[in-house]
Amino acid sequence: MRTHHKHVLMCTGPRCTENGLQAEEMFQQLGQAIDARPGIGVKRTRTHCFAVCKQGPIVAVYPDGVWYRKVDAAAIERIVDEHLVGGCPVEPLIFHKLGIGDLEVCDEGGQP
Repeated sequence: MRTHHKHVLMCTGPRCTENGLQAEEMFQQLGQAIDARPGIGVKRTRTHCFAVCKQGPIVAVYPDGVWYRKVDAAAIERIVDEHLVGGCPVEPLIFHKLGIGDLEVCDEGGQP
């Protein structure tokens, strides 16, 4: 196992997306995005249900304790670039933080 400083856990369903297909696709894309940035020291692990069904794919970044929901291709790029490489969590995409709990997150239309 390579040395890592962050561990990214991603739910691949099967309930968060239809049969887990989109979640698995996003997991593969996450791996490609991490591998495209050598030396960032990030490990990824596929998980099953995080019990936040219908809001997946879910990504949790540790030791930061930051959880993202409804992760798509654009979100993966932002999470990898801004959070994993840049060290700044992508605040608009976060719905839960360790020690704080769930956050009120609004969509692009300003709705929770």
